[in-house]
Amino acid sequence: MNGMLTLDELEKLIASGEIDTVVVAFTDMQGRLIGKRSTGRFFLDSVVKEWHACDYLLAVDMEMEPVPGFKAASWDKGYGDFVIKPDLGTLRRIPWLEGTALCLGDVVDHHGEDLPHSPRAILKKQLARLAKRGMTAKMASELEFYVFDDDYRTARDKRYHDVRTAGWYIEDYHVFETTKREKLLRAIRNGIDNAGIPVQESKGEWGPGQEELNLVYAEALEMADRHVIFKNGAKEIAWQHGQSLTFMAKWKQDLAGSSCHIHASLWDKEADKPLFADKGGKNGFSRLFQNYLAGYLAAGGDATLLFAPNINSYKRFVAGSFAPTNLVWSQDNRTAGFRVLGGGAALRAECRVPGADVNPYLAYAGLLAAGLHGIENELELPEAFSGDAYGSAEIPAVPRTLHAACDRFDRSEVMRAALGDEVVDHYVHAARWEQAEHDRAVTDWELIRYFERG
Repeated sequence: MNGMLTLDELEKLIASGEIDTVVVAFTDMQGRLIGKRSTGRFFLDSVVKEWHACDYLLAVDMEMEPVPGFKAASWDKGYGDFVIKPDLGTLRRIPWLEGTALCLGDVVDHHGEDLPHSPRAILKKQLARLAKRGMTAKMASELEFYVFDDDYRTARDKRYHDVRTAGWYIEDYHVFETTKREKLLRAIRNGIDNAGIPVQESKGEWGPGQEELNLVYAEALEMADRHVIFKNGAKEIAWQHGQSLTFMAKWKQDLAGSSCHIHASLWDKEADKPLFADKGGKNGFSRLFQNYLAGYLAAGGDATLLFAPNINSYKRFVAGSFAPTNLVWSQDNRTAGFRVLGGGAALRAECRVPGADVNPYLAYAGLLAAGLHGIENELELPEAFSGDAYGSAEIPAVPRTLHAACDRFDRSEVMRAALGDEVVDHYVHAARWEQAEHDRAVTDWELIRYFERG
């Protein structure tokens, strides 16, 4: 694959001076790449085996504030180190950074065991459950984001007020409007593709300056890796062009939110064949697919915290906005939380709940945990919903606040059985901290509403 490197290839490129820097990284709870830059030679001599980082990196909030009360890492425990084992299957060139390669890794303890609360380990655990059944999952992320003419420093100096979007009218699928920022989007498409992350296409989305970029589907762990590298890379390339972009779920009240629709299907691991389609089954679906999708309906609400991890995530769930407010399934119906698409080998389930702020390892793990719940318990799939799901008060709703989603995740027997109490407690604690930080903040909305008239 273009952009991917073997260790031997990297060694030759380092010897020739073509590559001199290797970014070594893992993904934190918020879905960000966290790591170091190693010289090429030191990577080959030492870092290729392992490197160390402070264990507080999986116990901080978005502001990198060490959050008290975690069992995994704390002041009482001294905030020691954990170990990151590079996964050489992720080794690739980063074309938009001169002389640079990147390698992701697994966060492990000093005995070499995956740390349970590490996002990559959480997904790997669900994939191991599938592997015991002779299956694997293939997934794809569809990410939306807004592009701005202001660079990141200018946007920050403006306190993100009156930042200038790269477009000024509704532009869904408009070719001329997206031509105005094609210099940036072409650089993102080609850069990401040349980093070994196959890109399908980009298009204008609904909002002014809003774009969608689709990645070619892949095995779930590989796709989650691609997802986080893409998000980081898109920001870096925008910065290089003197612009900025945001993956916030809802950056402005009166504009469309940015989603991350997740497509999933299960495959025979050994034969590499899809398992969802069966012409003799109900609706043309195999029994496996019916059970799997029924699991989404039964436990998808419990997993909402993994789909919508931030306070802002819940501002996106607005009726009539193409963001789902319900947990029903339908065939090719964008008002439903779960949409069934394709046929035959392409048959798949699309979860429309996550926003673009999602951590893909956690979201994928939540979906697989829900689907496996349906398979293991042979849950019956109800009839497809038909019509406008926004207009029905009879169907289950997506939890509408971080507080509600956190409580539901905490109480979920399905999520605790699938992910483990240690993982659930860790992410519940993180969410409750985030909620508490929000609750004590004084916002612009409050000042405008109450300063004079309150």
